[in-house]
Amino acid sequence: MELGKGFLFEARQKRFTFDEDHFFVDLVFYNRLLKCYVLIDLKIGELTHQDLGQMQMYVSYFDRYVKTKGENQTVGIILCRKKHEAIVEITLPKGTNIHAKEYQLYLPSKEELKRKLIEWSAKNLQCSVVVRRKKTK
Repeated sequence: MELGKGFLFEARQKRFTFDEDHFFVDLVFYNRLLKCYVLIDLKIGELTHQDLGQMQMYVSYFDRYVKTKGENQTVGIILCRKKHEAIVEITLPKGTNIHAKEYQLYLPSKEELKRKLIEWSAKNLQCSVVVRRKKTK
């Protein structure tokens, strides 16, 4: 997994406790550039609303008890085998810093890569046209 610039590894299976119940977040990073914690939870199956609720709890815990004054809100990332956008949209409040992303167990074929590249290029072209139109008004 490549994270980019500014990431510092802090912990694996970080434990915290509420009322004698123990909870574990899979990976904890700190990003120096963003000045925030980044929590990553790895799920081997399909994403559930319980997974999202669990990540909300982790993020809230870090924001309340771990981060210090001057640091930004904690970011939560759930990597899962499969997700349903409707569950993510309904479960998470708007403006949340929690994100779910599917992972693949195999490298995509050349045809899949070409198709994705065309989709991505088309989306970026549409976005740049919209931005240019807004600037000219």
